[in-house]
Amino acid sequence: MTFPKMLPLAGVSLLATAAALHAQDAGNTGETVLDTITVISQGKDNVRATGGTVVTQEDLEKLRPADVSGLFSRESSITVSGGGGPSKRIHVLGMEQSNLAVTVDGVPQTATSWHHTGSNVIDPVFLKRVEVEAGAAAADSGFAAAAGAVRYETVGALDLLEDGKDVGARTSLSWGTNGRGVSGSAAGYGRHGGFDWFVMAHGAGGENYRNGDGLEILGTEPAARNVLAKLGYEFDGHRLDLGYERSRDKADRLIKMNMGLAGDTVHPLEVARDSVNLKYTSTAPTDNWDPEATLYHSQNDYWRTNYENRTNGNMILKEDLFGGKIQNTFTVDYGKITAGVDFGRHDFHTDNYGNNNRRYRDFHTTQVGVFTQGRFEFDNGFNVSAGARYDGHRFTDWDDNGFSDSGASVNATVAYRFNDSFEVFAGASRTWLGYVIGDYGYVHARNNAFRTDPDFDTGTAQNLKVGANFGGENWSGGITFFDTRIEGLPEYTATMLRNYSQEFRSRGVTINASYRWNETRIGATYTHADVTADGADLLPNSGTFMPIGDMATFFVDHEIPNYNLKLGATIAWAGRIAAIGAFHEQPAYTVVNAHAEWTPSSFENMSLRVGVENLFDETYYERSGYAASTARGGIEPVYAPGRTFTFQTALKF
Repeated sequence: MTFPKMLPLAGVSLLATAAALHAQDAGNTGETVLDTITVISQGKDNVRATGGTVVTQEDLEKLRPADVSGLFSRESSITVSGGGGPSKRIHVLGMEQSNLAVTVDGVPQTATSWHHTGSNVIDPVFLKRVEVEAGAAAADSGFAAAAGAVRYETVGALDLLEDGKDVGARTSLSWGTNGRGVSGSAAGYGRHGGFDWFVMAHGAGGENYRNGDGLEILGTEPAARNVLAKLGYEFDGHRLDLGYERSRDKADRLIKMNMGLAGDTVHPLEVARDSVNLKYTSTAPTDNWDPEATLYHSQNDYWRTNYENRTNGNMILKEDLFGGKIQNTFTVDYGKITAGVDFGRHDFHTDNYGNNNRRYRDFHTTQVGVFTQGRFEFDNGFNVSAGARYDGHRFTDWDDNGFSDSGASVNATVAYRFNDSFEVFAGASRTWLGYVIGDYGYVHARNNAFRTDPDFDTGTAQNLKVGANFGGENWSGGITFFDTRIEGLPEYTATMLRNYSQEFRSRGVTINASYRWNETRIGATYTHADVTADGADLLPNSGTFMPIGDMATFFVDHEIPNYNLKLGATIAWAGRIAAIGAFHEQPAYTVVNAHAEWTPSSFENMSLRVGVENLFDETYYERSGYAASTARGGIEPVYAPGRTFTFQTALKF
């Protein structure tokens, strides 16, 4: 790390030290101190307070998202491209999710295997909470958190069991217009003695939807078949959790699902994931003993069969991930320190079985790391989160060439509360990424001469963010300025895997505000992200970054308790993006969604809901989708659905 790059982090570390000393002096002299700030709360980083996003269980119950587009519909900093379920790609501040450390129940997820396939994400029906930490991520968030972290938490028996009950069940059935079709889920859960269990299944089936102009969008039929199962056991102060998640999507899809090509047709495609994990925690932690140990294995498969006879035709992609983590959290004066080790091995396999000269390739990566993260809440108004990790990484390619290196990552966030209504914060990180493999699906269309650049190197990322938070009894707001730079990302040329020479950068501002008055809550978010490569406007590149420009959302929720009625609406706006290169201008759009939910007073275990998406039948495509272009013989956007009504009933027992 060069001296100029060390300065911001050194300054943050000095400030953290000074804050700790001042806090000790204040405690010794009886000085009047301020209340604890909210940026770091109960030993955990407050994601929302530093410019990130949190989708709570309450939010999920209001939104009832059918897919990840609905999951993040109220967040301007997160964009989701359109199309069929497997095509949806998640971008945070213009950065594709593969550039973030993604976990489900603490288990690391694989990066996106193919830049025309969606981001790897769990079914929203299974979720109870989502945290998106944009920018400087903590050391215990995982390896290679280039631009932050995404943490998905799934629901379980202990979350759903009502007081006094040891067995429960929930079921939901919905039907929607415009191809939405039928969707259903069923869950059973319970506990006995020290055991608790949970099983849930979800499936959907429908037809291709139409955009606001009535055009059928090929390859967009719902086809999810997903299962989540959990088993827990508590004994003598200890707890074991075994989890299994299975997802399948099998239907006719566009060959490049996130873009429409001239004369495009659909072909069979199956995307599958199986994941199993075993976790140990203590139910009787002490100041010096609060352990967590995890082992996991996941397999991600992509089958593209019966495709037309061309060099990038039929293919199979397979990726296995095996790993684990052991950590302990120590409680000390003013906070907590978490320290541990983690490891992971990725095995990659590609097969272009339509061309005998471009068939099997197997390669793998191995990572081992140590980390520590301290989170401190001082009595003088300062709060600090700071940490570091050191990782070793090895990449062995399909020609059995080995590349090995190691590197350190550091992060720090400091906040200061002036009074109960105003606080400021600053954060910085430098992250070592190891050998970034990226969209390895490119390999399937390369011939046997394709090789790895002997000088293939590791990647690095830098993050800076500063901001302020405001709040009162019924209102809150915040502003965050962010700057993320990533170097060393992979480029798959026609003959070689090498590093991009460009520095990819996303910088801008994100703002949030909310107000609650009696039974009404309103909120709004705004994000401006300037996404560049070596300072130049970025062409759409879904495997790394996408230009998003200006985005904003506004929402309102209102309850009428006398009628057991809940109402809600969301407005999402995206600003115009000028034409660049061969890509046409992306026009501005505004989309309105609304819903109403009623619970009969005579049957409080039932709810009836009607929702409408794209109320005014706008013809548009999401900002992180490809724009129209004259490149590659002509590209058409994959348009979002036109007006769609959904009717749902849910029961709990």
